[in-house]
Formats: sequence, structure tokens, C-alpha cells
Amino acid sequence: MAEKAKTTISVIKADIGSLAGHHVVHPDTMAAAAKVLAEAKSKGIIVDYYVTHAGDDLELIMTHRKGVDAPEIHETAWNAFREAAKVAKELGLYAAGQDLLTDAFSGNVRGLGPSAAEMEFVERPAEPVIVFMADKTEPGAFNLPLFRVFSRSIYNSWTCNRSKTS
Repeated sequence: MAEKAKTTISVIKADIGSLAGHHVVHPDTMAAAAKVLAEAKSKGIIVDYYVTHAGDDLELIMTHRKGVDAPEIHETAWNAFREAAKVAKELGLYAAGQDLLTDAFSGNVRGLGPSAAEMEFVERPAEPVIVFMADKTEPGAFNLPLFRVFSRSIYNSWTCNRSKTS
């Protein structure tokens, strides 16, 4: 039996500059990062992406088939952060380029300032994935959302099906 292709989800974040101190990412910096990821998608480097933020951290959520710690994916994220930081500097934002501690990409973003969380898995139809993002908080901030994900049928089809047979 042929092995199914694995999907990798990479969530990579960096503080590249923000409005009003450590507050919120500027929409123009998010657009600059999205432009880099759109180009990577058109070249087949990534399958899909979503650009968002948690407080003052720019968050890149990417799916691809290249595995964990793939240099091509980390370089794509690095380039997105550099473009966003360039816009942040042009706008005069607070701490522009803060997490880009070096000018040279070394193969992965670990240790350079950005943070990465990656997972490789065999995707199933309608595979749900939840990405929790927070900035300047404690892990306990996720207690209630995690409880709801696993206990309420509105979020969890297993709970819904189980309650029908109970």
C-alpha cells in the first residue's frame, strides 16, 4: 500500500515592529509578509498560508509538504519577516526588526529571534487544526479554550456523536 503524503504545518512568529509600543502589528507589515507567502505559494513552495498576529508578533501559518525544519520554508518565513520589517522601519514603528537579530539566513530561523512550531502528519479529510497564539501571557491563558475544544459539541464532533449514544 502506498504511503500517503504528509502535510507539515509551520507556525513561525517574529516581533518585527508594532504600533504604540508592544501593542499590535500594523496591517501594512502583514500585507508585506502576505505578498512574500503568496509568491511562495505560486511557486509551489507552500500549499497554503495565513498571516495574522498575536499582539505585536507577526504570525505566519503555512502548510507544505517539505517536512519539519525545511530550509526552504524557514527561508520563506525569514524573507517575509525581512520585508515586513522593512515596511515597519519605513513607517517608523516601535522596535522595527526587533527579532531579526542577524542579516544572514543560516538555514533555519531557530536562534535568530523568530520562534517556530512545526508538526508533520498524514492529513485526513476535513482535518481540524487549531493554532493558539498569545503574547505576554502565561500558559494558563489556554485552559478555557482547550476545555471548550474537548468538551463542547459545537467544537468537537466526537463529543457530539458520543452524546447521541449516551
